[in-house]
Formats: sequence, structure tokens, C-alpha cells
Amino acid sequence: MLRGKVALITGASSGIGRATAAAMARNGARVSLTGRQEKELEQEAGRIASSGGEALAIAGDLRWDEDRRRIVDGTVARFGGLDVLVNAAGTIANGTIENTSFADWRAMFEINLDSVFAMMQLAIPYLAERKGCIVNVSSVTGIRAFPGLVAYCASKAGVDQLTRCAALELAPKGIRVNAVDPGVVVSNLHRRGGMGEEKYQAFLEHSKTTHPLGRVGSPEDVSNAIVFLASDQSGWITGASIPVDGGRHQTCAR
Repeated sequence: MLRGKVALITGASSGIGRATAAAMARNGARVSLTGRQEKELEQEAGRIASSGGEALAIAGDLRWDEDRRRIVDGTVARFGGLDVLVNAAGTIANGTIENTSFADWRAMFEINLDSVFAMMQLAIPYLAERKGCIVNVSSVTGIRAFPGLVAYCASKAGVDQLTRCAALELAPKGIRVNAVDPGVVVSNLHRRGGMGEEKYQAFLEHSKTTHPLGRVGSPEDVSNAIVFLASDQSGWITGASIPVDGGRHQTCAR
């Protein structure tokens, strides 16, 4: 599906990003993995290489312009161009409109929305050369409101709207822009957001009842959709935010 294409995946050291890098490599893409966890990136790049794929690991912090530029430029220098950008890096934290500090609000937006915007801008000239595409990882919280996650929900709603606006603006260049909106996926996202292990396991168990298909998702559930959106099989799809959430976006709060 992606034979000969070059894909850059952010947040590739764990979760959906790591699963996406592996899936794209299996489908023939040469992949550039980036994230803040250098050891994990190198390990995943090694696994891809040992399976016959071609992978580059570039550690960096997407909050900083110099790192973002180094990641994009390093990818193009290594592989000669860019066909696919997947913005999978993200963070989560609890907080209401009353107890979320402005500093915490901005920190959420720096990773979840600002870095997506900045990476898209940097990648556009290279994607235009190859009529490439962008896939942004948003969330069911970008579609539906959930209490206690005000900054996260707002940042992901921003990702969905950025996706739609960019799709219209970049269509004349032949660049498609889409998003996936996952429900609860088993990963380190919530743990890194401060949720303890016992509470996290209880959260996963409860989430089986809030997703109509009766289970939480795996990173591979989402990466499969991302690979489809990155491939020529979705060549007439742009501006879409596709729920990959076991039906969660169709339900009322429980």
C-alpha cells in the first residue's frame, strides 16, 4: 500500500505513533520516527530494520522550533523527500475550567495543537512536490465534550478544525489532510498524564461499558486506519475526521 513512500511519524516512541511506524514499514514505507524518548525510538527503528524495513530515529522535542526543523530536514536529507506526515504526538491531563491554570492550558496546546500546526507548515513544501498527505491523530474528545478534560478536549477539537481548514487550503497543491479520532486506546498516554496503575486499570475496565463494541482499542486499531488514509486507497478523501472509537462518539455521557 505504501511501497516507496517516505513517512514521518511524531510520537513514535510509544502507543499509536509506534504502531503506525511499524504498520507503515510493513506496508513498504521508509519511516522516520521522532519523539522525546531516544532509547525507545532506536529500539523501534531497530525492530523495523531487523524485519527488512528502513527506519530513521530522530529524537526531539516538538515544542521547540529548532527541533521541529531538524526532524523534518533530517528526514528529507536521509530519504530524499517526504510523502506522509503523521502527527501522533500528544499529551493528556485532567482539569476543569475552574482549576486548570493558564500555564497548564498552554502546555496542553503546545504539544497537542501548536506542534501539529508547525509540523504541517514545515512539511508542506516537501509534500507538495510528491502530492503527499497528512494524517493527524485527534480524539473522540474533539467530537464530543467530556467533563474534567477541558484543555485536552479543546486542543483536540482544534486539531479536527485545523485538519478541515488545511484540507481546503492544501487541496490545490494535491495534498490531502485527514484525521483519526480514537476512543480509549491502551497506551501510556494516561499513565504519563498522571493516572496511577490501579486507577488506569479500573478506567480501562469501565471504558468497556462506554464503547458500544464492548472493548477498548489497541494502537493497531488506530494505525490500520492511519495507513489507509496515508495510502492511495483513500485518494479521494480529504478533510475527514474518522472516529476509530468502537462507537464511543455516538453515545451520551455515562
